Amino acid sequence: MGVTLLPHTKGNQQLIVKEKDTALAYGSRLVPVLATPAMIALMELTALSSINHQLPDELTTVGFAVDMKHLKASKIGNTVVCESELVEVTGRKLVFKLQVWDEGILAGEGTHIRYIIEKSKFI
Repeated sequence: MGVTLLPHTKGNQQLIVKEKDTALAYGSRLVPVLATPAMIALMELTALSSINHQLPDELTTVGFAVDMKHLKASKIGNTVVCESELVEVTGRKLVFKLQVWDEGILAGEGTHIRYIIEKSKFI
C-alpha cells in the first residue's frame, strides 16, 4: 500500500444545525438540539476529508472507532465547526484528534480511528 500521509494534517468542516440534525429528528424525543450521532458524523467527515486528497484513487479510509464527549447543546441555526488533526499513523491505522466548536465554545471533543483500505478488496 505504501502511502505516506503528512503528519499533523489538519481539516475542518462546518455544519449549520438544521431540524434534520437534531436529537428530536433522530428519535430521542428530546429537545431540538444537535444530536450526538450527527456530531459524530461531522467528526468522521472532517477526518476523512482532511486526508482524502493525499490518497491515490484506489485507496480510501473506513471508520473503526470513535471516542468522543458531547459537551454542549447546539440549537437549530447555530454553526458548528469541527477541526481535525492527524496525530498518529501506524501502518494503515490513522488516529485523529477532533474538536467541535459552537460559537467559540467547545461543544465536543474526542479521537477517531480510521484504517486505510484498498477499495477493490474491501467491497
